Amino acid sequence: MQNLFVVGTDTGVGKTVLSLLLMQFFFAKGYAPFYLKPLQTGCKDPNDIDIDAKFIYRHIGSLKGKEPADSVIYCFKNPKAPLFAARDEGKLIDISVIENIVSQKAKDHSPLIIEAAGGVLVPVVGNISVIDLITLTKGTPVIAARAGLGTINHTLLTIEALDKRGLKPLGIVFMDAGERETPPEMISENKFAIEEYSGVKVTGVIGRIHDFSQPVPDCYYPLARMFGGS
Repeated sequence: MQNLFVVGTDTGVGKTVLSLLLMQFFFAKGYAPFYLKPLQTGCKDPNDIDIDAKFIYRHIGSLKGKEPADSVIYCFKNPKAPLFAARDEGKLIDISVIENIVSQKAKDHSPLIIEAAGGVLVPVVGNISVIDLITLTKGTPVIAARAGLGTINHTLLTIEALDKRGLKPLGIVFMDAGERETPPEMISENKFAIEEYSGVKVTGVIGRIHDFSQPVPDCYYPLARMFGGS
């Protein structure tokens, strides 16, 4: 199974929740997935309660007792783009370190679920942005997008940026975890516009999840559609 790189159309769109569902989905199918967050900002410590890896490990039984720090390559205190969070600490992100760790993890796990930091054009180091890490890690993009107003523009811009680098997303998942559900008519219109203009399929919608350790089966339907029942 190829490495999957979960990218978002924006910050806070639901990448970590989608990563969690992908991990649970592949564990249930008998695979040996591994979650990796190469760049974590707003991170005081790799085992901090608020980091994304801690959330993933807390809600997957197979990972109980294991160290979330194993899934974090770089941890920076300030909640900024990695380039600036690293700069604040007088550090420089070494891309070769990320490549080597991804390669090592891929020897024992499949698929790797790699979660981006923010959107695809967030700067990392030099002229390298998050989108370049997808190619460097031999990842295939999976897009987490908001279900509601504004998602057409954000999603199409994300797809356009990926396309310019020869990257074809496996699919798009609408994340609809706001206080109010997005009206079905708007979801239908958003889905139509994105698919019509990009040719990339929106495989479904994931709403609010009340128990992350045991999401309802509906949460996995968009993933089953994306992977053809893998």
